[in-house]
Amino acid sequence: MKPLDRILEAAKAAPRRIVLAEGEDPRIVEGAVRAAREGLAKIILVGRRAMVEARLAEAGETSGRIRIEDPATSVLTARLAQAYHTLRAGKGIDAEAAAEALRAPLVFAAMMVREGEADGTVAGAVATTADTVRAALQTIGRAPGVSLVSSFFLMMLCAPHHVKKGAFVFSDCGLVVDPDAAGLADIAIASARSYEALAGLPAKVAMLSFSTAGSAVHERVSKVTEATRLAHEAAPDLVIDGELQFDTAFVEAVSAAKAPHSELHGQANVFVFPNLDAANIGYKIAQRIGGASAIGPILQGLAKPANDLSRGCNANDVFHMIAVTVVQAGAV
Repeated sequence: MKPLDRILEAAKAAPRRIVLAEGEDPRIVEGAVRAAREGLAKIILVGRRAMVEARLAEAGETSGRIRIEDPATSVLTARLAQAYHTLRAGKGIDAEAAAEALRAPLVFAAMMVREGEADGTVAGAVATTADTVRAALQTIGRAPGVSLVSSFFLMMLCAPHHVKKGAFVFSDCGLVVDPDAAGLADIAIASARSYEALAGLPAKVAMLSFSTAGSAVHERVSKVTEATRLAHEAAPDLVIDGELQFDTAFVEAVSAAKAPHSELHGQANVFVFPNLDAANIGYKIAQRIGGASAIGPILQGLAKPANDLSRGCNANDVFHMIAVTVVQAGAV
C-alpha cells in the first residue's frame, strides 16, 4: 500500500471532526466535500453562511452532511468568546475585544478545537502562515512538555522515476528559522514521532549538514552534532545519526563509503535540516525538480492538531491535509 493510501485508510477507519476556517474558498470547499463524501472526516466549514452555502451548491453538495458555522450568528460564538477572554485576559484582552476576535474565522476555528467542538483545524489557503500559526499558538497552545512548536513536510516519492519510493519527512521547512542545538533536537524527536504516527513505520532520523562524520569543522557543524547528542539523550529509543550530508543519509552506497558505521546505512526516512533556509529550499527542489508530492507544512507540538496550507494549494492538497489532520487527531 502506498504511504498516502495508508493515511487515507487510517482516516476513514476513524473519522474525526475537522473544522476549516476558510469555508468560503472554492478550493477548501472542493477538498472538504470530497473528504466528507469519502468518509475521511466530519467536516465543519467556517464562514458567512450564505457564501458557504453558495460554494457548497457550486460543488454539488446538497446532502447536508457538512456543517456550517458562521461566527456572526453561531450559537457557539458567545461561549467561545467567553473562553477566549478567560484565556487571553492576562494579555490585556477584555470581553469586548474577545468578542471581536471571535468574529475572525481563524480564531473561531481554533477555539472550536480548544473547547472540544472539533478535533483539528486546517487553514492557510487564504491566510498567511504567520496568521495561521499565531491563531493556533494563542488558542490551542503547546502540548504538555513541549517547548517548541515546529513543522514538517510529508514528502511522497511514488512516481515511476523515483528509485527509492515511500514517505519521507523533511523538517523544519516552514516555521523555526534558526533553531539552536536544543531546538534542533526537539524538532528531530517531534518529527520522528510524527513520521511514525503517519507512516506506521519506525523512524530513522538523519541530522543533516554540509559535513559527514567530522569531514568539516565549523560552528554550524558543531550545532548539528550537539543536537544529535541531545536527541539521543532525550529519546534513546530512536535511531538518530548526524551530522550527515543528504546523500550519505539517503543512498546506501554513499553511506558505506562516507559513514560505514552509521546506524542509518543510507536508509533515513526523516531528514532534519539545520535551519529554515536549507529546509525550505530542499523541499522545493525535491518537489519541483524531483517530482515529489509535498504535503504541508504540517504543525507538530500543539496540544491538538492545527495545520497550515500553502496559499498556492489546490483542492487535492486540502483533501490530503484533512486526512493528515484526522490521523494526527487520532494520535493525540
